[in-house]
Amino acid sequence: MIDDRLTPEQIAAARERRLIAQHLQLIEGNPLTPDQIEMFEMFEREGWSHERCLEYILHRARTGVGR
Repeated sequence: MIDDRLTPEQIAAARERRLIAQHLQLIEGNPLTPDQIEMFEMFEREGWSHERCLEYILHRARTGVGR
């Protein structure tokens, strides 16, 4: 279900994965923008499910929000 919330443990794991990915992006010369970092921090803060995050990102891509 899209409105399912992540558990605190799942949020911690997602944060750890984001920080690793963020570091790898920096190494590759393609760092996340402050807006992208804020978006992922919002997902963690709100405990959004991965499905809800994906829906949000796809909606932004389709509508051109954040460009």
